[in-house]
Formats: sequence, C-alpha cells, structure tokens
Amino acid sequence: MTRHLHFDSVGGASGDMLLAALIDLGVPVEGLNDTLARLGTAELKLHADATQDRGLRGTRVTVHAHEAGAHGQGDNHAPHRGLKEIRRLIEAAGLPAGVPARALAVFARLAEAEAKVHGTTPEQIHFHEVGALDAIADIVGACAALELLQVNAVSVGPLPLGHGTVNCAHGVLPVPAPATVVLLNGMATAQADEPFEMVTPTGAALLSTWRTAEAPPDGARLAGCGVGLGHRALRGRPNLLRALLFEIPEAGAAAKDTCLVLETNIDDMTPELIGALIPSLLKAGAWDAFVTPVQMKKQRPGALVTVLAAPSLREALLDLLFRETPTFGVRERLCSRTMLDRRIETVATSYGPVRIKVGLWHGEVVTRAPEYDDCLARAEACGIAVRTIYEAACAAAVVCPACA
Repeated sequence: MTRHLHFDSVGGASGDMLLAALIDLGVPVEGLNDTLARLGTAELKLHADATQDRGLRGTRVTVHAHEAGAHGQGDNHAPHRGLKEIRRLIEAAGLPAGVPARALAVFARLAEAEAKVHGTTPEQIHFHEVGALDAIADIVGACAALELLQVNAVSVGPLPLGHGTVNCAHGVLPVPAPATVVLLNGMATAQADEPFEMVTPTGAALLSTWRTAEAPPDGARLAGCGVGLGHRALRGRPNLLRALLFEIPEAGAAAKDTCLVLETNIDDMTPELIGALIPSLLKAGAWDAFVTPVQMKKQRPGALVTVLAAPSLREALLDLLFRETPTFGVRERLCSRTMLDRRIETVATSYGPVRIKVGLWHGEVVTRAPEYDDCLARAEACGIAVRTIYEAACAAAVVCPACA
C-alpha cells in the first residue's frame, strides 16, 4: 500500500499551518515534541489546540521557543543563522531516519531562493525570520510528521496569494514576498482579495520541496483528512489548509490503470509552435506528450504528436489540440498501463540532498532515478556539471538503506 498526501488550501500555507494539518490528520504532537527536543533546546515545544474558523473545525499550532541568550521571555529572535549553522544543528541532533535529509532539502531550497533574490550564493545567506527557533521547529516538525505518516508522494492544489506589503528584517516588502515568488515558480496559484501574506517563505519552501506529483492518482482511496488553521483572521474566508491522505492499493506486482492515447499527424505547422504545444499539453495534465518525425503523403516531412493522459482529461486535451494545431482529426484509444510501484526517497550527497524515484517490481527495487530538477538545482548552486550531481545521487541511492 502506498500513500499520497494532497494539500488543498483556501487560507494560504505557513509552517505552523502545515504542522497543524498533519497533527489533525493523526500525527501525535508528543512524538513531534520528542523529536524537536533532540535539537538540544529545552524550551522548544509545540502546542496544538482544537478550534474553529468561520464554523469549520480544525487544529491550530503554536510554537513555544526560547532562544538561549535572547532578550525577554519567549524571545526567539536569535543571531541570524546561515545554512551551515542550521546544517550542523540538524545533523548533530540525532533525528529519526529520513527527517534530517527532508529538513535539509527544505532549507537548501529556501537558501537558493533567498540567494537568487539577494544576488548571492546559498552558503552566504543568513536566514532572518526563518533562522529563528520557531521556524526551525516548523520545518523539522513538519518533515518529522511526513515521515511518521509514511507518505510516498505529495501533490499541492492552487495556493491563494494575498496582496499588500509585509514587514520583515529587510524592511517593507511586497506580498507575496520575493523569496516566496521564487519558491512557488511553476506551482499553481490563485489570487485572493486579502491584504495579507497568505503563503509564507517557510510554507512555500516545504510544499515546493515535498511536491512530487500534480494530483492524486486515479483509483486512490481517501483515507483521512487533516485541517490546519492559521492564526490570522482573514476578511472573506477561513484561514484553512487541508491535508488529504490517499492510499493506493497494491495490484499484485504493480499498479494498473487505463491510459488515454491521443495522436495526430501534422505537416503544416512551424517547429516553434509544435515546441510550444508540448509544454501546454503537460501543463493541462497530460502524463506525457512527445513528437515523432514521420514521412507523410506526397513525401512531406511531418510530426506525429502523441499524448498520454487520464481518460478524464479527454475533452480538455482534445480542445487544446484542435485550438493549438491545424489538425482536422485526432485518433484516440484506451489502453491498459502497468506501472512499477514507486516511492520517493531523499539521499544525502556531498553537494546537498537529492530526491530519488525508486521503482519496485514484485517488491524488489529494479530502478532508481534521481530527480532532474534537484540535480539541476544542486549543480547551479555548486557551479558544477549536472552529470556530477546525477552520478553522486545514483551512488548514494545504491548504498542508502531506505532505497534498498
């Protein structure tokens, strides 16, 4: 049985809201507090309350943190930590298996976003709000909760974005904050008439790092729902983030489903427009879309466009093909598809954490593939070849016990 977690938001996303949703889903807060205690700070604790927002029940989480040497009771504004300091803190904590790699991947992604905003390198970034203990608790606690739920894949629905400004260590910044914009690049969003920061950098970093799929797969069975509530009262909606847990039953050696195949031959369309068509099909939800060179009638060179998708997307993809190409007809057929059981693992390399897709056949690992986006991000951050990161991730995956 594999598990898929889908996040659905009407009130945005922050570290404490993600924690609250996962606790509401059934993760014991006592276990998370035991994990956070390993960071070496006695005064770091989560408190979860059952409450309501606009008549909807959920859980709200408060992080109680007191930084050693800080001024004032409950003051968690410590000297700003860099990525190296946070890495040392997490690696020395003796956290449960899987948690350090997940948490460090989130901080690495956050450092890359901040570095891009400020025109520097990830190692030179000193986190301000995100470097405080409460934010570290959000990230480490959320990653620990994800491990406890034994989730294999994560998808994220459109995230609502507010407007206006926010005050932070760098002064007054526009909403969404610059780092949040970088982190949400490529993710679905929705505009909301709320003059607040609805998606925080911490929430964006967690979701963009965890996301491995566009949506729960067909045939997934809903197994649970957790509702996390934020602390701010919004003007026209509940400040709510929902976590839906799905289970995908095993089908013998592998999962099976029905695949829709759409095909059309084109010989009167410029290559530039064909090139633009493929990303549009993928953005519309196709599992895959590709072009094959073919020789057509009257000896004209042409292109065979093939689209693979869930049958439920038939109308949307046909509409796109007819509107974006000059074709007069599209062939279609349904076929059975057998898939390897898969899971996502994160391995540690000397260049940073990289996610690995692990494929299983009859319960045996038969293939491992590093996530290209992770390899590319590590390569750009370190200034080395993508191939170097890819090979390092492959080597780490082979010796990683979690991937065996």
